[in-house]
Amino acid sequence: MEGGCPTETVYGHDPADMALRWVSDGATQIHVVDIDGARRGTSDNFESICQIAVETQVPLQVGGGIRDEKRIEKYLNAGIERLVLGTRALREPEWAIEMAEKYPNVILLGLDSRAGMLATDGWLETTNISLKEFAEEMKSHPFAGIIFTDIEKDGMLAGPNFIAKQQLLETVDVPVIASGGVATVDDIQHLASLGLDGCIIGRALYEGRLTFQDALVAASSGFGSHGSNRPEPGVSTT
Repeated sequence: MEGGCPTETVYGHDPADMALRWVSDGATQIHVVDIDGARRGTSDNFESICQIAVETQVPLQVGGGIRDEKRIEKYLNAGIERLVLGTRALREPEWAIEMAEKYPNVILLGLDSRAGMLATDGWLETTNISLKEFAEEMKSHPFAGIIFTDIEKDGMLAGPNFIAKQQLLETVDVPVIASGGVATVDDIQHLASLGLDGCIIGRALYEGRLTFQDALVAASSGFGSHGSNRPEPGVSTT
C-alpha cells in the first residue's frame, strides 16, 4: 500500500514473491514498511518480513511498529540489517538516541512530514514537532541516517518535494534517503544531484511507470555524496 493514496491498493498477496521479483531485476537491498505495525505498534507481520529476508538473501531495511528494544533485538537476531524508528523516536528522543548508541550503524530515523510538521502512527497523527528542529536536535547522535518522506507527495507520482529535501540536507550531515513521489528517471537524477544518499521507490515500480533497470542507471549519476555507501535506489515493499 502507498500511504499517500486515499485508498489501499494491493499489488500482490505474497510479499516474499514480490521482493524476489525486484531481486531478479537487480535489487541489492529492499526497504520494507510494516504499515500495520506503524499504525498499531504491533509486529503481526514479523514472520512475513523474515520470509522476505530468507528468500531474497539481500539486506533488508525495515520500519513500522519498532517501539521497544525487544523488537529491535528480535529483528536483528532474524538477520535484518537496518531498522527505522519513527513514532517512538519522536515521542521519546532520548530512547532513540540510546538505541542508536547501542546499535551503531543500524538505526535510522524515519521522519515523515506533512507541511513541515512530523507525523506519527503511520501518518494518522500530525504532531506540533517541526521536521527541521527535530533533525537539528538529533543530528549529532550516531544514527545510520534519516529516511525523509513528504507525506503529501507519497504515492502521488507527481515528483518529490525537492525543496524540502534540500533544506533537510542543509540541516544535517548524516546520510539522507528520500522517499515519496519518485515517478521518473528525471526525479531520481534530480535527487542525486542534490547530494542525497539514495531514494526509495514504490508505486512507480509496482505500476510499471518506471523500470528497475532504468532506476539503477539513473541512480548511478551520483547518489551517495552526502555520506552513505549505498547509492542504489531502494524498492519499497509495504
